[in-house]
Amino acid sequence: MKEMISIDPKGLATPKLHGYLLGAIGPRPIAFASTVDEEGRPNLSPFSFFNVFSANPPILIFSPARRVRDNTTKHTLENALSTKEVVINVVNYAIVQQMSLASTEYLQGENEFKKAGLTMVGSDLVKPPRVGESPVQFECKVTKVEVLGTEGGAGNLIFSEVVKIHIDPAMLHENGSIDQEKIDLVARMGGNWYSRARAGLFEVPKPLSTLGIGVDAIPIHIRLSKTLSGNDLGMLGNIAQLPTQKEVDEFIASNRPLRTIISGGEREQLEILAKTYLEKKDVLSAWKVLLVE
Repeated sequence: MKEMISIDPKGLATPKLHGYLLGAIGPRPIAFASTVDEEGRPNLSPFSFFNVFSANPPILIFSPARRVRDNTTKHTLENALSTKEVVINVVNYAIVQQMSLASTEYLQGENEFKKAGLTMVGSDLVKPPRVGESPVQFECKVTKVEVLGTEGGAGNLIFSEVVKIHIDPAMLHENGSIDQEKIDLVARMGGNWYSRARAGLFEVPKPLSTLGIGVDAIPIHIRLSKTLSGNDLGMLGNIAQLPTQKEVDEFIASNRPLRTIISGGEREQLEILAKTYLEKKDVLSAWKVLLVE
C-alpha cells in the first residue's frame, strides 16, 4: 500500500486548506447567482460551492464564503439575507469567460451584468433579474441561511427553493429532456482550471486583482462584432487598461500580416485576426489589432 501524506486541517493556514479542498473536490457546478440589494440594484456573481439537494421541494444550496483575506462578506450573501430572493443561472461554455469576469469584486452598486456584457431579463416571481444568455435559470425564494462559522473562509449555506424554471428550448431533446451535449455545461476545478462536460479540462485565468475595464467599456463597434463571441468580449473586458496608441503603432510596424490586412481595409479580417490571438490567450495583442484605425 502506498504511503499517504496525512494532514490535520486544524494545523493548516486557511488558504492552504482551501487549495487542497478545491483541488481535490471537483468538478463543482457553478451557481451564477443574481440578487438585488434593498435599493433594487442588481448584483451578479458565481459560486462553485453549489448543488441541488432536493426535488420535492426543489431546493438548491450555494455558499458564499467569508473572504479569507479580511473576513468580510460578499454582496450576494448580504442581498440574500435582506431580500430573501435569488436567481441561480446555469453556466455553460458559451458564457464561461463572461461569468469569470463577473466574479471581479467591483464596488457595491456596480452592475456586473453590464461589466460582463450579459443581458438582464426580468423575472416573473422574484425581483432579481435573470441572465438572458444562461441556458437554464432558476427563480428562487431563500428559505434559510445557515452560517457555518465567523472567520475568514467560513461558508454560509443559502437554501434556495425553486419557484420557477426557465429553459432555452434549444437545449432540449425531442422528448423534452435536457440534452447534455447541447447544454454544454462547465464546472469549477482547482486553481484556474475548469471542466467542460463534453470536452475535458480547460483554463480560465482568474480576473485581475485590479479591476478589469469590463465589457461595457469596450468600444461599441467591437461589442457589436459578428465575429467576436461573448467569451471573446469577456476576455477583452478583463484588462486593466488599453494599450496606448504608441504600443499599437509599434505592433503594426513589427507585424507584416497585420499591415497587409490593414491595406485591404477589411474590418472583419482584423476581427478574425484578433480572435486568433484570443484563442492563444494573448489578450493584449488582440486589443492592439482591434484598436487599429
